[in-house]
Amino acid sequence: MNISAYNRKSDIGLLILRLGIGTTFLLHGVPKLMAGPQVLDQIGGVMAIVGLGYMPAAWGLAAAITESLGGALLIFGWFTAQAAMAMTTVMAMATLYHIEKGDGFSVYSHPLELGIVLLSLTLIGPGRISLDALRFRGRSQN
Repeated sequence: MNISAYNRKSDIGLLILRLGIGTTFLLHGVPKLMAGPQVLDQIGGVMAIVGLGYMPAAWGLAAAITESLGGALLIFGWFTAQAAMAMTTVMAMATLYHIEKGDGFSVYSHPLELGIVLLSLTLIGPGRISLDALRFRGRSQN
């Protein structure tokens, strides 16, 4: 396979990855936004693990917004690196939560894997089939 065909397939692969991961995060985040302050309190309470136990509902809201908005941004490939990095942070906290709780690898591996995928998207970028590609068209890649 020549490199040009490989690059085209990479862009399609990144599109599929963004659509799939973005959709799942959107479907996880929106219900959290609608769930109310008790759920947001519980989600945000995880921040106590890293010494940020104050205002748990605000942290929970931030996580739910990050999942929802981040998912939508991934779908469109708009501010992909920023969204993916913020979502990586949420997945790092979810991983820490499960480890702290004493859950086994089979439980905490899911947010860990998603965090790895999101960190990879942060570094790789959205591909040419994205709004970011249109936004940066004609600009230097350096």
